[in-house]
Amino acid sequence: MANSRARETTEAIERLYVSMRHLFYRGFFKPSGISGESLRNLLLTINPEIYGTMGVPNKIELNGLMYVLDRLPEGIEECSFIHLTSDEGFEKGSFEVIVPKKRRRNCYRIDEHQMNIEVLLGRSEIYDILTHLTFLYIEADKIRNLAFISDENDIPTRAWKIIEEVAKGEKKFSRKEKEVALIHLSSLLGRTFDETLDAYNNFGDDKNPDRLFKIIYNLGNESFNDFKKIREREVHFSAILRERVGHHFFGEKWAKKVKEVLAENNLQMRPLHIISANMHSVKNMLYGNDSLGKKATKDVDYKLYEEISNKKVLQEKVLQHSQKAGLIYIDDQSGSNIDVQFIDLAKTELKNTPFAGIKYSGDDVIMVFDYAFGEQAYEIMDELLRPYEYNGEVFTMKVKSISIMGKAGILMGEKGDIMIPTSHVFEGTADNYPFENALKLNDFEDDELKAFEGGMVTVLGTSLQNKDILTYFMDTSWKAIGLEMEGAHYQKAIQVASKIRHHISEDLFVMYAYYASDNPLETGSTLSSGGLGLSGVKPTYLITLRILEKILQSAKANSAK
Repeated sequence: MANSRARETTEAIERLYVSMRHLFYRGFFKPSGISGESLRNLLLTINPEIYGTMGVPNKIELNGLMYVLDRLPEGIEECSFIHLTSDEGFEKGSFEVIVPKKRRRNCYRIDEHQMNIEVLLGRSEIYDILTHLTFLYIEADKIRNLAFISDENDIPTRAWKIIEEVAKGEKKFSRKEKEVALIHLSSLLGRTFDETLDAYNNFGDDKNPDRLFKIIYNLGNESFNDFKKIREREVHFSAILRERVGHHFFGEKWAKKVKEVLAENNLQMRPLHIISANMHSVKNMLYGNDSLGKKATKDVDYKLYEEISNKKVLQEKVLQHSQKAGLIYIDDQSGSNIDVQFIDLAKTELKNTPFAGIKYSGDDVIMVFDYAFGEQAYEIMDELLRPYEYNGEVFTMKVKSISIMGKAGILMGEKGDIMIPTSHVFEGTADNYPFENALKLNDFEDDELKAFEGGMVTVLGTSLQNKDILTYFMDTSWKAIGLEMEGAHYQKAIQVASKIRHHISEDLFVMYAYYASDNPLETGSTLSSGGLGLSGVKPTYLITLRILEKILQSAKANSAK
């Protein structure tokens, strides 16, 4: 039964992506039309854990709603027309840039009814946005069905009239009246008063305390207008976006700039270690103590890194000191949204770092670049590893190692645990990427955090996973330990560059490690239940520690030859 349900889910995920790709190249669709209805039915079949009670008709999913709205532009619930565009010069107009709380993308409110969302990261971002929009439309229609006694007679319930009154803000409510309104809201949402009050506080802030009322009202109102053909909802894809997707437009610009900076600083022929990671952990480990006047201790001072993560002023101090000490920072302007750091180890003093015990004397260079998103990982890695021309000479980079670190969903452990993959299985395809990981389980066994080793699933989208398919990957001979979105894409680019196109030497080592940001099989531990916060500092810096140790030790060995 479980395997049958897993197969059904896998087929639904594949069909959903085929449908999304078809609609993308078609150029538009109506969420309430045949195509939109197909997307909804497929998403309901998949029933992802992250969307909680989406499939329950008389209960509105609040955690999933917050998760989605954090990743979409503020005000999108008021808009009937959503346009997905490329970078098409909107910033040159008078439109205010809207950046979602949890996604690095520029959005523009064109008028009262239209929101434009810039898509620069490729197909994965398009699928991500469409999945979130489909969830929003499902919840909006549920709200409409609960708000009116009869769709035909347009008779709103008493609860809906009160919600509308609060949302429009035309009357000042006393605390008692607001609590009464929250009781009516909880009744409509199918949630307890406690749950509704928590959501009210989580959604609202000092500037906009009644945001939850406004969101629920606007979602229901837009659904009603669509249902009555007053103003039908539509999703459009611009011609420029359709032309650019899949052609490495932004990845090529990004890689060109990176290589120019390498060459301008005479680093292009030096041994290079590439790390895909955050923009703070490598920098803080190599420069944090000196920046803040601290002395390195025998044990790694994770509390110091937690303090830096929590204080903007300390982050600025470390950045300023590191740049004076030789760190080169590229603030990405290519549209890829991937910043870069270069660290010349020949100029880096290790005495006051956790690596003081490693007697290093080489001239290796570390390149750290920010996280990619899904399929974008192949684009940027493929473009980065290509030979390039500078001043009439062609250079092939001397890549010695490539490390991928980040967060992922775990299947066998808990939030904060560590995963060491031995292969990446690309969900929904026959593509599988086994590799020799230079990081091993015993690199982490002496520490307090739990670590797991095994295959990992590279998923088409984290917001589409459900318990049946994940349990299948975990319990069958796949023995998967976790899921993420970039691993197979990175490894595909590395293998193509090293073994097929010979853009880089085959004699390089790779390191992959992830810390668990969520456990999609555990209720209350999915991504929609919130992130790790400062508890993610320890696993992040432990992985960084091990990667840098391997790089410094390998560089030391090379310099000794």
